[in-house]
Amino acid sequence: MAFLAAGDLNACQIADIAGIPRSTVRDWLHGPEPKWGRPLVLDVAALPKPEYSYLLGFYLGDGTISVSRKGVYRLRIFTDARYPGIISECVEAMEAVMSENRVHVQPLRSRAVEIGCSSKRWPLLFPQHGPGRKHERKIELAPWQAEIVERFPRELLRGLIHSDGCRVLNRVNGTDYPRYFFTQVSTDIKALFWEACDRLRIAYSFSNWKTVSIARAGSVALLDSFVGPKS
Repeated sequence: MAFLAAGDLNACQIADIAGIPRSTVRDWLHGPEPKWGRPLVLDVAALPKPEYSYLLGFYLGDGTISVSRKGVYRLRIFTDARYPGIISECVEAMEAVMSENRVHVQPLRSRAVEIGCSSKRWPLLFPQHGPGRKHERKIELAPWQAEIVERFPRELLRGLIHSDGCRVLNRVNGTDYPRYFFTQVSTDIKALFWEACDRLRIAYSFSNWKTVSIARAGSVALLDSFVGPKS
C-alpha cells in the first residue's frame, strides 16, 4: 500500500485497487480516529441559518438544556398543544439544525407539549446555556450567532413571539385592531427583540417593564406578513 500511497492516490482509490475496506486504508494512512475524547466542533457554515434563527428565538423564550450522567445534553422546548402548526414548525427547525438525531414530541399535562432532542452539541449551538434561570444570568450572543440573527431577524422574531408573544384584537369603538405583545423578564432577551424590530423598522412601545407592545398599523401589518396569529 505504501507504493500506491506514494502515487498520490486517495484512500478510496487505494481500497479499490487493493481490494480491502476503505476504513482499513484510512487507518493505515492516518491512524485510527479515536472514538472517545474526540473534541466536538461546530460547523457554523453548515448550519441552516433561517431554521437556526427561529429555533434560537424559541429556545430563548421557552427552551431549556439539561445534561445526563453520560454527558449527553437534551434540548427541550415547551409550547401549547392548541397550536399544532407551531409544534410542527418547531420540530422541523430542530430536525434541520440537528439532522442526525431524532426529535421527540411528548404531550404533558395542562395542554403543554415538550419538543426534545438529545445531542452532545447543544451547548455549542446555544452557548447561552448555563446554570439557573435565563433572566438571572447574562444572555449575550456569540459573534457567529449575531451574524445569523442580523441576516434573519424575521425568523428570530417569529421564534420569540411563538414562545413569549401573542397577537390579540383590541376593540375600539366597535372596530377590532390587531396588536402584538411580547412578554419577557430578561432584559437581555428583550433587547434582542428590540434590536430585531429596529432592523425591520418595526415600531414598538412598552406596556410595562416586561411587556413590549406593537400597535401601529404598518408595524402590525409587517409582523402579520411573517408571524400572524398562532395556529
